[in-house]
Amino acid sequence: MGSAQPAGRAFFPLDDELALLPGMLTPSLQEELAHLGAWMPFAKAAALLQRLRGTSVSRPTAERVTEAAGAAYVAWQTAEVAHLEREAPAAPAGPAQLFMSVDGAQVPLVGGEWGEVKTLVLGVVQPAQVVKGETVVRTSEHSYFSRLSDSEVFTRLALVETQRRGVETAGAVGFVTDGSEWLPKFADHHCHDAVRILDFPHAGEHLAPVGQVSFWEGSSAAQTWLETQLHTLKHQGPATVLTEVQRLVAAQPAESEVAGHLAYLEKREAQMRSPEFLAAGWPIGDGAVESANKLVVEARLKGSGMHWSRTQVNPML
Repeated sequence: MGSAQPAGRAFFPLDDELALLPGMLTPSLQEELAHLGAWMPFAKAAALLQRLRGTSVSRPTAERVTEAAGAAYVAWQTAEVAHLEREAPAAPAGPAQLFMSVDGAQVPLVGGEWGEVKTLVLGVVQPAQVVKGETVVRTSEHSYFSRLSDSEVFTRLALVETQRRGVETAGAVGFVTDGSEWLPKFADHHCHDAVRILDFPHAGEHLAPVGQVSFWEGSSAAQTWLETQLHTLKHQGPATVLTEVQRLVAAQPAESEVAGHLAYLEKREAQMRSPEFLAAGWPIGDGAVESANKLVVEARLKGSGMHWSRTQVNPML
């Protein structure tokens, strides 16, 4: 009898029938590993997969699988944007009131550099509530779109999420931001008639230095002045507040810093109509996007000792 020939590596026909992916992991294990790698450092993701599923993988494998899944999704979203621009399909129905906000967060890159990740948050506006005598408007059903890119590229690519959430078909859209100069173009591109609202705490950040220069930094008088201006802004609107800031700035012509804060506030006066916005059921804070920066971006990409190459960032996002 002749000797048997050694078998080489090959796919069993059932592998093709089940659409198994290349490598030693089943599709479900690859999916679970990618989820874990997106939530925690790769070594911990590999260890947790071993504990939960009894499957041993290395840290490099966890990194490779996670980033490959992310890169595939980035490629799909980019192609989908081109499809939406080309075909202009009808958007799904949006809610009666849709919240939209954009902000940036810095992440550490290889070589000691930092890069700004921009994040879009979309959510459904809930009915206003009165909490301790104050009107509070919250949002829910948040979704996120993040990219390490310049503002023009980010504005274009965000279409994949604004179209999915029905920004075009929503009854009304409230765009709450920190007032950055590039954001009006973002609003014009995705919803030109969005209600544009300056984040209330950011208005306070530009009022506070005026009081500190005028009434001594850290003094009770400066704090009392700031509290008065914020109360007035929230309940009466910006006119009286701007008049007061103009008065203090005029009394200190040598203080160019306070003049800069005044210019910032004057330029955004129409976005500080807090009583009108609250009465119409709009939130006046961008806390949802600031939370996204911390919980969606920084929690994973800004850990101790972490540095990312630019090519890694968007797949991880």
